[in-house]
Amino acid sequence: MRLIVDSGSTKADWIAIDDDGKVLFTTQTLGLNPEILENDEIIERLNDRFDILQNKKEATHLFFYGAGCGTDRMKIALSQVFQTYFPNAIIDVREDTYAAVYATTPKGEKAIVSILGTGSNCSYFDGKELHQKVQSLGYIIMDDCSGNVFGKELIRKYYFNKMPKELALEFEKEYNVDPDFIKNKLYKESNPNAYLATFAKFLIQHKETEFCRKIIFKGMKSFVKNQIKQFDNCKEVPVHFVGSIAFYLKEELQETFDKYELNLGNVLRRPIDGLIAYHIANK
Repeated sequence: MRLIVDSGSTKADWIAIDDDGKVLFTTQTLGLNPEILENDEIIERLNDRFDILQNKKEATHLFFYGAGCGTDRMKIALSQVFQTYFPNAIIDVREDTYAAVYATTPKGEKAIVSILGTGSNCSYFDGKELHQKVQSLGYIIMDDCSGNVFGKELIRKYYFNKMPKELALEFEKEYNVDPDFIKNKLYKESNPNAYLATFAKFLIQHKETEFCRKIIFKGMKSFVKNQIKQFDNCKEVPVHFVGSIAFYLKEELQETFDKYELNLGNVLRRPIDGLIAYHIANK
């Protein structure tokens, strides 16, 4: 049994396949980002899904693509957790960008591949290997154009009374804006980045308003300048995206790309289906 996992900070999609590529089961856990979770929290999230718990000794391979796995230290730490939990499996942990590459980029082709979801990142794929010029420092400092950055911007605008009154009233109906509640979510509970990203739904729902458009295009401009344009050949290769922010704001991405004369490639909400095809072809 081969387990294929695409994990962000918010959620992780799991698919188990046999040697012939037949799907045995699919499930979903909360995100398994090793940068923001302790080992016992990771184990707790695995145990919370019966299909995973029941089959942990049956797994022969685990291919894990995850947010927070961009450094050797994090990859090693998470691999050790998985090796203990799946005792008979060969463990392969890679950063989530590899999942995006395998799902969006035809074999051997060159592309810039980006993730815009709860967090964000951007890499260049030369047809064989990934290259990253900017090392992410996480959701507090970086993550341009991500769900959590958009969430922070909305909360700030609301509390600084810079959100139009009609939108502010809608915002209050959809979210608990009590300061103590928000501070508890941000500083007392796990996954504050995922909590912040929940506010991005509001931005997408009201993306036709001038207020939300300004926030969206400010984020996209920042992502293009700080991430995509770091690569000298950014106008010569397609730029592929995965993630809910990219998927639901695809029209705005296209508008931004037209302005910067960039080539928008494939845009997928989730890479997991493409990963199945990749692993069947490369078993």
